[in-house]
Amino acid sequence: MNRPLICAIWITLLIASAGIVSAQEVPLVERKFNLAGERSREIQVFTSETRITTHALDGTVTGTDIFRMRLRCAPSGATGKESDEFACLQFSFQPEGGAEVFIPALKGWTYAYDPRGMDEKGQVFGIDHAKFEGLVDDAGNAVPVDKTYHVYNAFIDFHAFCDVFAQPAGEGGGIQDLEKVGEKVVHAAAFSEAPTSLGSSVADGSSFTNGEITLEFIGLGAVEGRPCALIGYDSGASSFKMIIKPMPEMEVVTVGSSHYWGRIYKDLETNWVQKVTMTEVVVSETTLPMPPNKMNAVTERELIILNERQGDG
Repeated sequence: MNRPLICAIWITLLIASAGIVSAQEVPLVERKFNLAGERSREIQVFTSETRITTHALDGTVTGTDIFRMRLRCAPSGATGKESDEFACLQFSFQPEGGAEVFIPALKGWTYAYDPRGMDEKGQVFGIDHAKFEGLVDDAGNAVPVDKTYHVYNAFIDFHAFCDVFAQPAGEGGGIQDLEKVGEKVVHAAAFSEAPTSLGSSVADGSSFTNGEITLEFIGLGAVEGRPCALIGYDSGASSFKMIIKPMPEMEVVTVGSSHYWGRIYKDLETNWVQKVTMTEVVVSETTLPMPPNKMNAVTERELIILNERQGDG
């Protein structure tokens, strides 16, 4: 018996033993799953790691930065509050050739997730921009502007994959439309434009425009023994513009294209995300106010999010 068949049988037995599907003989491709059910009320703790590698146009690696985060979620069903509450337990980054440093200001920071996508201040998911002003590491060094944006973006990535893609869409296509393995849907966020401005460092007019985002129910799997639905996602051809102000009278403008894709592993019993993988390829051109005036680069981002455990963190 070959390995894929063994895995398929094992997963089927695991799901059946969990009481998620009946034991009746129904072909897997005909079974219906509810991927949009309410999440269980237990507190969840997640870790994420983003590895950003920059290449010169000749393929030479010019730098790799790593950003790591631990995030605790207290779901509204457990707290009785209107929104899920999040607490950053720890945040660190490791620049190319350097030691890992931590950001004390983010440790213990709490915020409420805004499911509307943007709050009254134009802040994505209700994440307070002010929290990312003047960040310093645990040695007292200022966090560079470009690193600051990636720190902020770690929170955006988390909610985009674990909430926007993995939870029902209020309007338009979403995970609620995927009931059988092999089904595919264009997500409600397709072709949407989101502001990427951030405080005084990334100016208004900065934005990211998604391509035709699709979700596909590609199969079943397991994470740490827990049966999961595997949801593939693909952004299509996306684009962006970033206006960075390293100093009050200076602008550095970067434009480019982006394509990201990956998988979401969603627990069939608790409806919580257990794992997310993401790969993004970015091609960009940066215009500088001094020679060499233009710089081109190719950047690869690799992200993994893991549901670390259930508990009080």
